[in-house]
Amino acid sequence: MEEIEFYIDAAKETMDGALKHLAIELSKIRAGKATPSMLDGIQVDYYGMMTPLTGAASINTPDARTIVVKPFEKKMIAECEKAIRNSNIGLTPMNDGENIRLNIPPLTEERRRELVKRVKGEIETAKINVRNVRQDANNNIKKLKNDGVSEDAIKGGEERVQKLTDSYIVKVEATFADKEKDIMSV
Repeated sequence: MEEIEFYIDAAKETMDGALKHLAIELSKIRAGKATPSMLDGIQVDYYGMMTPLTGAASINTPDARTIVVKPFEKKMIAECEKAIRNSNIGLTPMNDGENIRLNIPPLTEERRRELVKRVKGEIETAKINVRNVRQDANNNIKKLKNDGVSEDAIKGGEERVQKLTDSYIVKVEATFADKEKDIMSV
């Protein structure tokens, strides 16, 4: 039935979105290595407009423990520094007049465990999102009964949605295993 296919395809697309969102959230959780994505989400006041930091400065990682932010305009250095300081990413910006340096301290065992807990929280959220998509898809498929779709077709559709859900839960758990290994490796 093409209606059932439509709901299964929509569920797959939404589950893909949940995985992409998870990847974005996990990229913000640092594993001791400096990455420009650690500054994603920071907004800077750029001539009265809130702009992503990447719109006001170039961001580089010259080594595994340092992020260098170089504003496109020298007079924006104070605004960029203020935005980083107010972002609560746990890093102290150092301004040398041209660049802002962020030193990434090595992670302690305790901090690594805290990060793994944060990752677990994101993983649980992703699983809940995937299960909510399953529930929506199954509800939509059940409603097709009113349109004269056979019960066998509806059952088959629900089974396919469950298989799809199971496969995405496995992907989410694999993502957790990778991130945990990344965080816990010294």
